[in-house]
Amino acid sequence: MKKGDFYELDIIDMTKEGMGLGKVTLEEGKPPFTVFVEKGVYGETVRAGITEVKKNYAKGKVVQVLKETPYLSDSICPNIDKCGGCGYGKLNYDAQLYLKEKQVKDKLERLAGIKNPSVNPIVPSDDTAHYRNKAKVFVYNDMVGFKERKSNMVVDCRVCQIQNDRAMAICDSLRAFLKKQKQKNVIGTMVIRTTDEETMVVINRKGKADYDWISLAYDMDDACGNTLESFYVDDRCIAGKKTILDEVAGLQFEVSPLSFYQVNRKTMVKLYDKAISYLDLKGDETVLDLYCGVGTIGIFALKKMAEISGTTLTDVKGRVIGIESVKPAVIDANRNAVINGIVNARYITGKAETELPAMLGLTKLMKPNEVNELVEKEPEIKLESADYIILDPPRAGCEKDLLDAVITAKPKKISYISCDPGTLARDVKYLEENGYSFIEATPFDMFPGTTHVETVVLLSRA
Repeated sequence: MKKGDFYELDIIDMTKEGMGLGKVTLEEGKPPFTVFVEKGVYGETVRAGITEVKKNYAKGKVVQVLKETPYLSDSICPNIDKCGGCGYGKLNYDAQLYLKEKQVKDKLERLAGIKNPSVNPIVPSDDTAHYRNKAKVFVYNDMVGFKERKSNMVVDCRVCQIQNDRAMAICDSLRAFLKKQKQKNVIGTMVIRTTDEETMVVINRKGKADYDWISLAYDMDDACGNTLESFYVDDRCIAGKKTILDEVAGLQFEVSPLSFYQVNRKTMVKLYDKAISYLDLKGDETVLDLYCGVGTIGIFALKKMAEISGTTLTDVKGRVIGIESVKPAVIDANRNAVINGIVNARYITGKAETELPAMLGLTKLMKPNEVNELVEKEPEIKLESADYIILDPPRAGCEKDLLDAVITAKPKKISYISCDPGTLARDVKYLEENGYSFIEATPFDMFPGTTHVETVVLLSRA
């Protein structure tokens, strides 16, 4: 095989980057050669031109679709061929779910080395369109939208099948505002967060130039049905409150601009319920919530402890200690504990791989960290072990130092929540090599239309 060759391929899978995957038999008796095909869609038969050849795989692009996929969606976004957001957007929902569940199984088998891993059927999203409560859009001249696939070019998206209507109305309002301005490219990005009742807008500038921000805020408030409660320019709150309030499953959560909060609220509740059910809580345990964000999952765990023990959130005997590197999120988390009447939750600012070893007395760092500073004031945060640990790291997964500290804490069970099956499998393998057994995984479709899948894994101390 060489660059410039053409092959007829059946697209039998799709990658998390949204590329089609096909196989070519080059020599009889040898394994088929893998070809990743740009714009190839699962179920199609295509004629592909080879653009790059490596030792173990090749890359190509579709020259001609010879047979359409039988899994085509009835509703395809008009921006699908340009916008980089929805890699599975051409497929019907059943096909999307199949590929995401397969993605989790394949990574656990291939990267974690688990033969026939126990993977539950993927939990679908209640809403497959307009489900997102957060949008990050890019701005160039008068265009407001998302980046092209594998490009920094901005696609002017006037419709989006996964963003909610309020967010798109705010984008329309910004587009109209920009057309009236003589100075262009003052704004780089805009983040929109929404709850049932409230909206937050965060404008991020490219430089120091200003617009009439208050006028823009009024325009956006009109566009989103007078729900705009918080308006930021960079890190400065120009109008309204510093946070917005979300109510879910009988709990309240304040969210600030930089805080992590799941984008699909209905699926978030199902995911957290499953992650907490894996822990077999009795009501008096110590649970570590690592990468805790605004404290959602730890507060869900305390709610479950209260239900099991027949007490209130204020009187529950169990406790949660959370660690998060984003300080505004920690402020939100501690405030959310207060809002919900919780006294047995403590959230700490810092990198989990630094703070957890200090909490366990494994290290006294020369550089001060929050745990070392708090030990004398709050000796109860000094731990010898933890009953259970919840891990919810970013896409890059956990650092080895953190996994070593988790192993030292000797939790009976670990609930590991991940948005990347690859880094999840890598970390599961390390935990399995160091005294923990993989029990099962449950995928959740937190992001319909996209190639991303959320998974919670149960690991038990051997």
